[in-house]
Order: sequence, then C-alpha cells, then structure tokens
Amino acid sequence: MATMTIRNIDDDLKSRLRIQAAIHGRSMEDEARDILRAALSTEPARGKSLVEAIRARIEPLGGIELELPAREAIREPVDLGA
Repeated sequence: MATMTIRNIDDDLKSRLRIQAAIHGRSMEDEARDILRAALSTEPARGKSLVEAIRARIEPLGGIELELPAREAIREPVDLGA
C-alpha cells in the first residue's frame, strides 16, 4: 500500500474531518481514506463530444443541399525565369 502526506490543510477543514471521524468512530486517517474511496468509486459522467452534441442538435432539422460553384480550369504557372 502507498503512503500519502497532505500538507497545508485549512484548520477548519481538519477540524471538520476530526469531528466527522469521531462521529463515525474511526481515526481521521480512516475517515479521509473512506472519503477518498467514496469520491473516486464512480466514473465521472462523460458528456458527448462537441461533434456529437452538434450533430444531435442539428440532425433532427434535416439536411440541405448546397449548390457548388463551377470550378475553373487550372491556369498555366507563371514563368519566373524570364
């Protein structure tokens, strides 16, 4: 098992942890472990990607056909060596 040290905890936060640990009948260390375990036991809700969100919002409206402009022929390159 790993060991972790947490420095610079606000006095009020430490006091609240001590009180909560006493209410649950365990040490502050056990209480902190339980809080971390509970907080990290579930996967965070993952939202849709930006593309999926845009598609879900626009798709029900239907698509449109855009008229593409005619392409011009490729012109001859300019001779810069002259």
